[in-house]
Amino acid sequence: MGGRNDLDLIERVLSSPGELLKAMDAEGIARAALINSVAPEVMGLTDLVNPWIARYVDGHRDRLVPVGGIHPRHSKDIAGDMKRLIDVYRVGAIKLHPPHMELAANAYRTDCPSLAEVYRLAGEAKRPVMIHTGTSIFPGARNVYADPMACDDVAVDFPETTIVLCHAGRPLWYETAFFLLRRHPNVMLDVSGIPPKRLLDVLPRLAEIPDRVLWGTDWPSMGVRSMSQNVEDFLSLPLPDAVRRKILFENAEALFRS
Repeated sequence: MGGRNDLDLIERVLSSPGELLKAMDAEGIARAALINSVAPEVMGLTDLVNPWIARYVDGHRDRLVPVGGIHPRHSKDIAGDMKRLIDVYRVGAIKLHPPHMELAANAYRTDCPSLAEVYRLAGEAKRPVMIHTGTSIFPGARNVYADPMACDDVAVDFPETTIVLCHAGRPLWYETAFFLLRRHPNVMLDVSGIPPKRLLDVLPRLAEIPDRVLWGTDWPSMGVRSMSQNVEDFLSLPLPDAVRRKILFENAEALFRS
């Protein structure tokens, strides 16, 4: 986070949902999905992120969508933990981060069969599973698990589960991510973290898939200093208004439950 001039804001936001809503209001942002994953080895994030995010959004679910995580290798009761995520914490989606979890998205076919229960139960509950695709620069991240092609198995084996390929394979696998979306009706792309002005360079057929793309700024990640500027850069692209509305709001509104 070095070199940022908004660290005070980020600290206030972390301590208070009211501060986040004030920041969103100032930048013209209607709703936000708050992404959490469980990655104890690489990130130090345990399943305590789930009750924390549920408390954070309490009273603000009209604007803040909690996204929770689960790590099947650390869970002693997949069914029970998934039930808590969905029925108690009422998350709008489940997030998996293969490079940080040291776990392939299709590891249920090899060394982690319990991962299949995560996908199956998410599908039954009509909750999307958001899977990080693309490289990570965090120390200890295992980028061998970053290739979205592993999600081909997931889409085949769990056709009733919506799979969101986060970051659309940035920066190495855009074509793979687009192929998977075109092949599977249960796959969507999230384009957060991709510099908006480059979107049509890396995903030139974006306008052909307006119902299958989710917007996100990835704020407050490195390189994203302003949510509103991120949106303005997207709006500067030569895309029809109907496509912009779907990507910026309508698709997420239809997908996420809270």
